[in-house]
Amino acid sequence: MDSSCRYEIRLVAVLFFAWGTVFLDRMSQLYLAPYFAPEFHLGEKQIGTLASVLAITWAMSTFVFGALSDRFGRKPVLIPAVFSFSILSWMSAFVHGYYQLLLVRALMGVAEGPTWSIMTALIEESSHPSRRGRNVGIVVSAAALVGLSAAPILTTQVAARWGWRAAFFLAGVPGLVMAVLIWKLVKEPSAETREGAEHVKASAAEYVSILRFRNVWLCCVGATGFMTWLFVLNAFAPLYITQVVHEVPTTAGFFLGASGLGSFFLGFLLPSLSDRIGRRPVLLLMAALAVIVPLAYLVPVLYAHPWVLAGIVFIANTGQGIAALILVLVPTESVPARFRASSIGAATLVGEVFGATLAPILAGALAEKYGLGVTMWMAAGGSALVFLVALVLRETAKSKSEISGAQEVARAPGVA
Repeated sequence: MDSSCRYEIRLVAVLFFAWGTVFLDRMSQLYLAPYFAPEFHLGEKQIGTLASVLAITWAMSTFVFGALSDRFGRKPVLIPAVFSFSILSWMSAFVHGYYQLLLVRALMGVAEGPTWSIMTALIEESSHPSRRGRNVGIVVSAAALVGLSAAPILTTQVAARWGWRAAFFLAGVPGLVMAVLIWKLVKEPSAETREGAEHVKASAAEYVSILRFRNVWLCCVGATGFMTWLFVLNAFAPLYITQVVHEVPTTAGFFLGASGLGSFFLGFLLPSLSDRIGRRPVLLLMAALAVIVPLAYLVPVLYAHPWVLAGIVFIANTGQGIAALILVLVPTESVPARFRASSIGAATLVGEVFGATLAPILAGALAEKYGLGVTMWMAAGGSALVFLVALVLRETAKSKSEISGAQEVARAPGVA
């Protein structure tokens, strides 16, 4: 095993746990809502707004700081961001009202936003083309294992025993450790790696021009559908299960944990498959499966058989695989190399604004008028939108012959 391959494995391992930590901090608010909402007298609309304010600041931050990292380097932006969101998670434990929590979560979005575009760009730049989908899928799937599987169980169990403030405080600890590991173990990519064969710094107008690529704006639409599915589902499924079905919060945590665990496994298996058979067919499969998850929560008889419901949402949750393709692989493979982080930031920006910000607010308003069940239908509609986008995406995965040909050219005498 050569040194570049060993570093690739090390980078994937470090960023896997770092990204899992990001999602632990981001999603803990949703799982703890049944505990702090009664204390602050919050309704469904306010719960949706808490998720939305973090999303909107995340959206702006990921695009702006992703573009800055394209110009000035990845680590100088990433490391301070990881330290900052960990401290802000601790600050969430000390709030004494809705507006204080709203402010802290908005600042957390600013701090967490850069981590997404920068971490995924680091993986994309450091991975061999034949392993790119697998490596991105592994790192992105950490959100499922930590943020969607472990987090609902961990946070609800801690909150049940010691209170929701202790759960927020605990969620902030791993980020400080990961910031140190990134500083020590992750290498800053060279300018040549970030920019490919193009060494001229891009202008602001050129960053905006990435939207001329058809796949980029299609990914923006797909990101809206995906994030509608992800955040409406995770914001309102705990409330639906506890308030409509009248299960206890720890049972809601069990179902969401099972769903998140399934998303972890499918989150790296299916993107790996896309390296072999293409991005489009795998994205179509994942979008179709993801529709099942919110609809399963609407079937009353399944709650009499909790292991059956847990099995269904385990098998059907392909969310993190969708994220790997629609937010990272397809956009970065559709633009010049120097715009990699910016293309991720563009898709994420649009998805966060419309899918993670406006959708939960709308879902909360609809829930107050028509009941929480409508939020599960809205989440299913988001995944259906991803399916429609996948039908018209242009394939970006390189074939084995193309990869081999590029390697031969690189080995040819006189080729830099």
